[in-house]
This record gives sequence, C-alpha cells and structure tokens, in this order.
Amino acid sequence: MNTAQFTPAGTTTAEDLGRIHLIGVGGVGMAGLARLFLTRGLPVSGSELREWPSLAGLRALGGTIHMSHEAANLDGVDTVVYSTAIPQDHLEMVEARRRGLRVLHRSEALAAAMTGRRTVAVAGTHGKTSTTSMVTMVLQQAGADPSFVIGGEISEVGSGAHHGTGEHFVVEADESDRSFLIYRPYLSIITNVEADHLNTYGDLATLEAAFAEFARLTDPDGFVVTCADDAGGRRLAETLRAEGRRVWTYGESADADLRMSDVTSSAQGVRYLAEVEGRSLGEIRLPVPGRHMALNSAAAVLAAYLLELPVAAAEAALGAFPGVRRRFERKGVADGVLVYDEYAYHPTSMTLALQTLREVAGDGRLIVVFQPYRLYRTRDLQAEIAAALGIADELVLLEVFGPGELRKPGEGSAALIEAVPLPAERKVFVDAWDDVPAEVARRARAGDVVVTMGAPPISLMGDQLLDALLARAGGATALGAGVGPDGAATTAG
Repeated sequence: MNTAQFTPAGTTTAEDLGRIHLIGVGGVGMAGLARLFLTRGLPVSGSELREWPSLAGLRALGGTIHMSHEAANLDGVDTVVYSTAIPQDHLEMVEARRRGLRVLHRSEALAAAMTGRRTVAVAGTHGKTSTTSMVTMVLQQAGADPSFVIGGEISEVGSGAHHGTGEHFVVEADESDRSFLIYRPYLSIITNVEADHLNTYGDLATLEAAFAEFARLTDPDGFVVTCADDAGGRRLAETLRAEGRRVWTYGESADADLRMSDVTSSAQGVRYLAEVEGRSLGEIRLPVPGRHMALNSAAAVLAAYLLELPVAAAEAALGAFPGVRRRFERKGVADGVLVYDEYAYHPTSMTLALQTLREVAGDGRLIVVFQPYRLYRTRDLQAEIAAALGIADELVLLEVFGPGELRKPGEGSAALIEAVPLPAERKVFVDAWDDVPAEVARRARAGDVVVTMGAPPISLMGDQLLDALLARAGGATALGAGVGPDGAATTAG
C-alpha cells in the first residue's frame, strides 16, 4: 500500500463523514472502528459474509449489518470505509466510486476520529495490542476517560474500541501496510523494530526507515518512547536524538530512562521495580506472566509519567490488568489438560509466549498447535519460526493461512515441519482441520499444557480441543464443536 495516495490526519472530523458504511465490518480492526463511531452517536452500517462474534454487539449499539456484499448496501451512505484486506475491484468499492461517495481507508477514517484529541499511538513489530490495552487502562484508572481503538479486546473491558469524553485518544498503529504514517500523534510508543512484513518493505532497513518516519510525525511538543532493550528501538532512539527530538526509553538496560530491575516472572504473574530520572516508582505488578509483558507495562508506566498522570493510577491499572483476548488467553481445562490460545506468529513473540507457557506447564509437557500466518513470513523467517517451535515438547502443525496467496509445491508447512528441531515422533503435520482435535487428544495427557497459536482461524480450535478431551474422558460435548476455519477467510479488518 502506498500511503502517498491517502490523506494524512487533518481537520476532517468523524462527524464530517456523515452516514458511514464499512466493508468487511466483522474483522477485529473494522469492528473496533464501527464500535467507536457507534458509541460516538454516528450512523453506521456494514457488510459481511460471516456471522463474526463482534456483529451482535454492533447491532446492539444500533449498527445496520448486511450479511451480503451488494450495491444496495450503499443506499443513503455518505462515506465508505475499507481495509487493506478489501480488493479495489470489490463490488461495493466499485459502486462507491461510481456513485461518487467518499471512500476512505480504515486508517483515514480513524484519523478523522482523532481530530482535536491528544493521540497516543502505539506501534511496533509485536506487543502493540497488549501495550495499547495497558495504556488505555492506565488512562481510565486516572479518570481521563480516553477514546481508544485497539487491535484486540481487553478481557475485562470486553471491547476493542470506545468513544470517551477525555482529551486523549489511544490507538494501535499498524505498520504492516504503512498506514501508521497517516497519524499525527502527541506521544508515540514503538515497542520494538524487527524484520516482518517484508512483502511490504522488502528489507529491514526500509522497515526501520518507516518507523523513523512514523516517529518524526510526532508533535514537536510531544514525546517518542522506544524500548532500550530492543536493538531496533535503540538504533531508532539514537537517530532521533541526533536530530534533536525528545525521545524516552524504557527497559532493563542501565541507560534506559525508565529502568526496570529485579524482574521476576512466574505462572502467577510478573513484577519489577521501576525508576525514572533517579526517582523510584516502586514495584509494578501484573497478574499475567512473561518478561515481555513486563516490558509492555513499562511503556505504559512511562507514558503515564510523560502525560503527568498519577503513578498510582498506573500501578493500580496494571495490577488489575486482565490480559487481552487471544494473548495468553486461557480457554479451559478438560481431562487434566490446560488449553490456551495465543495470537503470536512472528518468531520473537512466539518464543516469548512459549517460554512463558513453559513456566505455566511446570512439570507437564507443552503441546503447540500452530497455524502459520502468511506464506511470505513462513518462507522468509522459516529458520526462526522453526527454532521457536522447537521450544515445544510436541508440535501439531496446520497448513499456512494465507488468503489470496498461491502456494508453490514444497512451500508452507511442508517445508516448515522438516525444519523444526524436534524428533519425528514429536511433531506432525495435519492437513485437515477436523483431524486436529483427535490428534491432540491422542498426544495430550493430564498435566500438559496445550496452546493453539498463530493465524486468526486457529482461535476457533480451542473449544474443539476441549470437546475432544472431554469426549476422551467420557464427558459431555462443549460448545464450539464442528466449527471449521473456512469462515475466517471472509473479509476482515
């Protein structure tokens, strides 16, 4: 996507968009934007092909949902919003242009909603959703009532978007298609900069240049926050500081502006001591485990400090942080087997998540059910993904989820399974979705931890695994049985 063809954030407001229609409204990103507009009191419609879980909530807020894509859906509409997943020749896109309607990319419509607000934008190769959620909860705890749009749902809040009355707007800024270059933040947080989305950027240098460009779009009176423990974040901080920009860092590194020390992670959660500018901020605790979660929380603490919010609000919010759906989400227990769901598909985030799940497993085994996301990533990062999967005791591998991509013979999971450093009897490629639950039930035993990990459709698998484990124990069938992945390939934000 070339952002030069899009209009950067300016004076247009959400109210200027009139009646808004979102193509593919069921996906997390588009559903969040629709929810934001609806809670703002704006008329919203959307079209879908599948009954996504988010649609019931949008209807309850007054949204009109069309379960088809057709020209008549645009009757009475002023603005049509699409995501990068929607092709330009989509019939509703073609019809919108024929009628002369305003047509905006999701990022442009979101930028209009930010007009007049002090925006906190969270970018980075991974950790964006958790960090954005934490910043949002800190602002809420401080009584700031922020507006927010997050790529996932905060478990406690149960929503990925809301229109607040306060001056702050917290947003997850997506680098995958360069759309984060449309925003004009007051405070920019960049959690890390690693090789990913090379189908868009080509190489790491070009990706790093885009993150630098994003940081330079930050208000001169505002702040850029990066991670001192991340090599890409350090390089970015050095570049920006040499240009005279206001950059603050966080991490365990001795030179971090917000320094973390005595970091301790267990199955019960993570805690650490924090200090900034030589001032102790006391102990920060989270009820979710993982050193990477501690780093994400440190970014939120530093954001609160720079926004001059009470540190006590940050401590209280993070101490009650419930996690984010599809990020280390506990699905249930069946026949002594604990089942989790985890969104990670980039090797770094996979490694961090699996190391944390190892802590949870204790003396039990870790069984990973992994569905890679996108052929280009699986090919370009095959060695790194394979190494991450090698942390598991057992691996059940599905075929790559890559809607719209053409797989050549030998590409995808067939090559990946060979590269995973596990004995042949401890790894298996299962091509048919419906065969996976039985395979997992055959391998898992009491005390094990099973995690479904990777591409969006795999989140549907957790309930089916619980069903299979219950059936193995002679129990009743749980909800979710028989749901396959096909619908997940419909239009998504």
